[in-house]
Amino acid sequence: MLGTLLGTTIELRPFTLDDVPAAHAVYSDPEVMRWVGRGAVSTPAATEGMLRQYIAHQDAHGFAFWAVVDRTSGRVIGDAGLARTIEGEVEMGYTLGRRWWGGGRATEAAGLWLDAAFRQLDIPRLRALVEAPNLGSRHVLEKLGFRQDGSTIAFDRVHLVYRLSRTTYAPKADRSDGLT
Repeated sequence: MLGTLLGTTIELRPFTLDDVPAAHAVYSDPEVMRWVGRGAVSTPAATEGMLRQYIAHQDAHGFAFWAVVDRTSGRVIGDAGLARTIEGEVEMGYTLGRRWWGGGRATEAAGLWLDAAFRQLDIPRLRALVEAPNLGSRHVLEKLGFRQDGSTIAFDRVHLVYRLSRTTYAPKADRSDGLT
């Protein structure tokens, strides 16, 4: 079973229902949720429903979207994780509260999940979806080695499809780009 994933500034752990208030603070922000799913979540009950889905996915697959916790404050600042799609692929995603944008935490969270997916969970290939104007998220994916591979419709919007396979992944210790 996959345990907590520790990074330099964050830790990733499975959500619990105690996380509903902190998660709702992130998920109810329209700017944060501009590129995510169907947009901002309107009620704490809807956020609780999302967390229950994540918990059920974790129980079924051994991975899910997890809480991103700031290691300094202990505060839940967003989510990051993996989800099995209807098509059977494994998709990676991340959402952080606005206050934590631009500090490398999305890259750190995604990198922790890449290492877990390819080294511990033995997942052969990941995909990520991003809308073309979301340059910050595209930059995170490209920095980690994802490459664009076409487009698809998700949530009634066009998304670029990014993919990364275990055979082409360069783990943090093996990268020559100085990324930490």
